[in-house]
Amino acid sequence: MSDLAIAEREHAQQPERGDVGPPLWLLAELTYRCPLHCAFCYNPVDYTHHRDELSTAQWIGVLREARKLGAAQLGFSGGEPLMRDDLEELVAEAHKLGFYTNLITSGVGLTDARLDVLKANGLDHIQLSFQDSTQELNDFLSSTRTFDLKNRVARSIKAHGFPMVLNCVLHRYNLPHVDKIIDMALAMGAEYLELANTQYYGWAHANRAQLMPTAEQLREAEAVVERYRKEIGNRCKIFFVVPDYFETRPKRCMNGWGSVFLGVAPDGAALPCHSARSLPGLTFPNVKEMPLADIWYASDAFNRFRGFEWMKEPCRSCDEKEKDLGGCRCQAYLLTHDAANADPVCDKSEHHEHVVNVVRDAARRGAALAPDEQPVMFRNDANSRRFAGGSESGAHGGTRAATGTGTTTTATPPKEKTRS
Repeated sequence: MSDLAIAEREHAQQPERGDVGPPLWLLAELTYRCPLHCAFCYNPVDYTHHRDELSTAQWIGVLREARKLGAAQLGFSGGEPLMRDDLEELVAEAHKLGFYTNLITSGVGLTDARLDVLKANGLDHIQLSFQDSTQELNDFLSSTRTFDLKNRVARSIKAHGFPMVLNCVLHRYNLPHVDKIIDMALAMGAEYLELANTQYYGWAHANRAQLMPTAEQLREAEAVVERYRKEIGNRCKIFFVVPDYFETRPKRCMNGWGSVFLGVAPDGAALPCHSARSLPGLTFPNVKEMPLADIWYASDAFNRFRGFEWMKEPCRSCDEKEKDLGGCRCQAYLLTHDAANADPVCDKSEHHEHVVNVVRDAARRGAALAPDEQPVMFRNDANSRRFAGGSESGAHGGTRAATGTGTTTTATPPKEKTRS
């Protein structure tokens, strides 16, 4: 039986309250600190307002409560979870509790010594991120010099016997390199390759005009992926997730608000999805102040968009509402300023034309400007403080050359590596 099947069986055996089942997946965002400065990071753009972090003892309490509640899969994420020196202790506790554990990492800080301890403490698998198959673009998009380090880490992960998921977020700049990214994953011996097209929240939303691909780029990349799937068979499983903006029906976001996913932010805020903090009018309960069971079953934040009663038209009377549950609440807010509206990705939404125009404008912009003429804004403290202070336009001002130190405000991609 697969690990996911075991998790689903355990989930099904847990008691329910009303029509709400227990969470299946716990995401522990241990810290917002990160040595990378990716232009598409899903962390809050104002993360500098959330500096507090749960202690080791508090995180252990969260793990115990979540497991008792029914959570079976656990992701250690961030920021960069390796920036916490108690990661190994938390992995050991999670293993003892019976979680299936996954480390989601940039690889920075993942030494052989730490891999030895993580293996001994029961870590089940590792997801390693790359930004591109080329050193120039990988290092540019993260505003760091980490490509060689990531390659070394990939070899070490395999040498320690871990199953490895290679993750690469796709967008306008690296979609033409999909074949090379797949070749890189195969050469590294990755069991899974997640080609996750950018979804436009957090820092990716701030860089939407720069990152949005064309429909042609997506079609060409999908064709490449299909060709490789046929050629390599089961050697590596390739996941290719199309960005919402290019669909006419929304996805069931997180399998439904407060359905299977429970995220805990570094400061203890409990979230129904990664980006929920962007929604105004919701107060997210904190694990330091409320038991996790009460948060999951009784809090307003987790009940606000459960079921169908909250829905407006056209969702309320739509015969597809049980399939997509209205789509993404964060996307609805970002594009319509009302989280209760239909996800405007849906072509039944009165706001769908906005999505169409965004894609159309990106295509026009791409035709008018070369990629190297469009500055990208990096995730860093300076830009986050601008967002937190309400001066978003200031974060876009001025173009400076990339230094690889993470202090750059905006910069333009390397010319020779962004055109196909």
